Amino acid sequence: MKAWWHLKAVCGYWVARRLFAWRWLVAQPRAWAWMQGQYARMAALGHVEAQSFYGHLLLFRGQGFGVRGEALRLLKAAGEAGDSKAAYQVGRQLLAGDVQEAADAAQAAHWWALAAQAGHALAAHQLAELYRCGQGNLPADTQAAERWQQRASELGL
Repeated sequence: MKAWWHLKAVCGYWVARRLFAWRWLVAQPRAWAWMQGQYARMAALGHVEAQSFYGHLLLFRGQGFGVRGEALRLLKAAGEAGDSKAAYQVGRQLLAGDVQEAADAAQAAHWWALAAQAGHALAAHQLAELYRCGQGNLPADTQAAERWQQRASELGL
């Protein structure tokens, strides 16, 4: 029975991702609610691509209390599993900070390092800039800046 529910979740997610391209359908409240349910279900099952997609969706389109926290939770899970875009976005959000949490450059550097190691060129470049100038609780480090700039060059930036 568990395999059936997993198959249903995979199929529902696949359909919802295809329907996401249909702008008129996304504008329909019932369809949008169903689609978000499919994204949330796959993300809850630990599917890295779904965690990244739904985390980005919540971060940029989510409404309500606690949605940013849930988005960051999903993005962190995807980033730890190797998704470079998710790790990069976590770094951006941590560096920016918000009303509830102050900016944390050291944590941003950690997430950007994960993203750069996974092949995200912009993360390596941003990390080099962060180390070059230093910010908040992260002191300037020219050697680390050069190392990350080299990595960004290797990745094509």
